[in-house]
Amino acid sequence: MPELSRRRALTATAALAAAAGAGAVAAGPASAAGAPADHDHHGGSSAPFDFDEVYRGRRIQGRPANDGGHHHHGMGCTVLVDGAELHVMQNADGTWISVVSHYDPVATPRAAARAAVDELQGAKLVPFPAN
Repeated sequence: MPELSRRRALTATAALAAAAGAGAVAAGPASAAGAPADHDHHGGSSAPFDFDEVYRGRRIQGRPANDGGHHHHGMGCTVLVDGAELHVMQNADGTWISVVSHYDPVATPRAAARAAVDELQGAKLVPFPAN
């Protein structure tokens, strides 16, 4: 299997985003679909890195990274969608983006995972090789 180049990954992401955007226009905003608030299961605010829930039938998880000192753009955060790692990055203004919803910044890694699930529209998250 040929190695995934950055160009191919970005092209695939753009195509996925375009297809998802067309579906989002037809479906309406995510908040109208009843997306839950970004808080922990006990009703209080929790660390943005620590969550485990089922969102729209997909299991999303976040936890502090345990990577042996390897620096990620996710600022020490590991985010998973159905067990596959979703690469996330924190912007300078404190917002978060993912490889799936790169042009739609959100407030927390949990919100980035939810946005990715919305964009994937049931498609499987394919592992994205880090450079």
